[in-house]
This record gives sequence, structure tokens and C-alpha cells, in this order.
Amino acid sequence: MTIWHNRRGRIALSGLAVVALAAVAFTLLSGGGKPHDALLTETVSRGDIEKTVLATGIIKPSLQVSVGAQVNGQLQKLYVRQGDRVKKGDLLAVIDPTLQQNELRTAEAQLLSSRAQRASTQVLIKQYRLELNRQQRMYRDGAGVRSELEKAQAQYSAQLEQLRVNDAQITQSQTAVEKAQANVGYTQILAPMDGEVLGIVTKEGQTVVSSQTAPTILVLANMDTMTVHTRISEADILKVHPGQPLWFSVLADPDRRYRGTMGDIQSAPDEALTEQSSPSGASAQQSAVYYNGVFNVDNREHQLRTSMTAQVSIITARAAGALRVPMTALGQKRENGDYQVQIRKGDRIEARWIKIGVNDRQFAEVKAGLEEGDAVVIDGGMDAGGGRS
Repeated sequence: MTIWHNRRGRIALSGLAVVALAAVAFTLLSGGGKPHDALLTETVSRGDIEKTVLATGIIKPSLQVSVGAQVNGQLQKLYVRQGDRVKKGDLLAVIDPTLQQNELRTAEAQLLSSRAQRASTQVLIKQYRLELNRQQRMYRDGAGVRSELEKAQAQYSAQLEQLRVNDAQITQSQTAVEKAQANVGYTQILAPMDGEVLGIVTKEGQTVVSSQTAPTILVLANMDTMTVHTRISEADILKVHPGQPLWFSVLADPDRRYRGTMGDIQSAPDEALTEQSSPSGASAQQSAVYYNGVFNVDNREHQLRTSMTAQVSIITARAAGALRVPMTALGQKRENGDYQVQIRKGDRIEARWIKIGVNDRQFAEVKAGLEEGDAVVIDGGMDAGGGRS
């Protein structure tokens, strides 16, 4: 009896082991050990998909001018403050005009002197002309001396030449007067354009010296239109072209999208345009290469500030209202580009191959294989035989 009971026990244990192994195998084959109810799914829906190239840019005014002084002197008065908006021709600042006014008076006096000298020369010309006529008559009548005639001719000719010199001196003096008048005008610093005062560089009472370069008084910029200077990686440069739509955000307002269109793109990186000598060997490949692309954006609200950092998304492909599936639902990939996904049909999981199009790293456009409303598993794909990938 003892032997029979032991044998019957071993048979029972063996049967339980077979049943357990079968259950484990069934579970693995049907869902990787996870019940169907526990699988995460998402419904296939429609929406816009944008494939983008990401880049970083710096925002600058579309036009920025350093307003400087063209004459020497003390900055007498500033009529604007930082942040003021001005119109072209508005008075911005005044430099003490004393030096320039003195130079103008000197130039005007020299002009008067030159004109007086010309008048004196004209009197002498008239006098020597009369003397020349007299000597010519006497010489024709036989009463004159040839040497006296030649002397009168020389004196008359010399005064004609002096008149030309006087005319040149008047022209030179007139030019000096006009220059001095311009310098007096330069003591009034006028706005060269409509814009906003970005900063005051020179303070009231400070002396400015205009030598080879004009010292900057203030910086003026057009803030109504901003230019974004975008650094595009060499890995993405062939995907980006002028005219492509784009949008960007700034750190100060990350939820707002500013839209624009890509403008000019440099054919060479800045390093290639500025380097004095060509690098050689591996040193030329050590640093990342970026190409500058620029575009303008409307800023009439003045929300964008100069030197802000822009996170730019350049749209290289777009599908509007497309049937889309989460990228996390994509499983195995065939050589022809098809992807496998898991579809939940009631209490069972079905593997299906689909064709995709544009993707934005979050969703992929479904070209074929799925319908709107299908529930796709998003926590893992399946292989071609229906097993876990």
C-alpha cells in the first residue's frame, strides 16, 4: 500500500508540473506575461504632423545703428533716454558748438578776404589795361618805346593770372565755409531712422573726440521687425532651404509660437569666412560646424528683445489632418519600411503591418494598415509571428 500511494503521488506531481509549464508557455505566447487588460493602448486618431529640424537662434533687431559724433566737443545735452521711441530727424543730443562756430567765423572771414583781393585785382586789371592801350597807341605813332610796351603787356597779363588765383582762393574759402557750416550742424545729433533707443553710451558732460572713427553717442534700432540668426547643424543643412515655414519660442514665453519663413542661408560657416589660415588634419574636424540662416519676424508688440535665444523648429515636411499613430506603438521594421503594430481586438491582440509617412518624433502618419478608432498597444511591438518583439 505504501508503494502504491507513493507512485500515485509522483504521477499527480508530474501532472501538475505539465499543466504549469503549459500555462507559462501559453502566457508567454499570448502577451509576454502581461494580461491583455494591463496593456496600454491608444486610439488611432487624426491630427497635424510636422517633421522639423531643430536649431538655436539669436534674436537681433532687423536694423541697428550706432549713432556717433562727427565733430569734437563736450556732450552738452541728451534729449532721449533708453527705451524712447524716436522718428527720423528727431533731435537726440547736442555737442557744445563753440569750437565749430569759431571755425565757421574764421572761414567766413577768409572768404571775405578772398573776395576783397579779387576786387583789388580787378581794379589793377582795369588800370593796367588802360596803360597797355596807351603804350600801344604811342608805339604805333612812333613815339613809344618797345620796352615800355612790353612792360605794360606783362603787368596786364600778370593781373589776369592773379584774378584766376583769386577765383581759386574764393572757391577754397567757400568750401571751408561750407565745411564749417556742416560741422556746426553736426553738433546736433539727429535720428537717422525711426526706432528705439537701445542704450546710451556717452553721458552728458563727457568729451567726445572724432578722429579716425566716430565715437558712439547712443545705439538706435528698429524693433518693429526682428531678425533671427539661426545656427543650423551640418547634419541638417541639406534638409533646410529658403522659403520653408518655421516657428520658434523664447525662454521668456515658451508657450507662445512665433511663425516665420526661412530666409537666406550661408553657403559657408562663419569660421570659414573669418579664419586667416586653413586648419589642417584632424584639428579642422574637432569643432562642430554650423551654417547661419536668417529670417525676419514681426515684433510690433515689442515682446521680443534683442539677444534673446530662440528655439527654432524648421518644418521640412507636413501632413495636415493625417491619420496618426504614436511612435511608441511601432515595433519591428521590414526592409521595405513597413512597421509592425499590435491591435487590440476585444480580448485578443492582433499583429499588423502598416505603412507610415511623416513623423514628428511623437506621432507617425499612417499611410495604410490602420483605421481611425483602432486601439494600438503602445508598450511594445510584436514580431511577424505574433510574438513579442
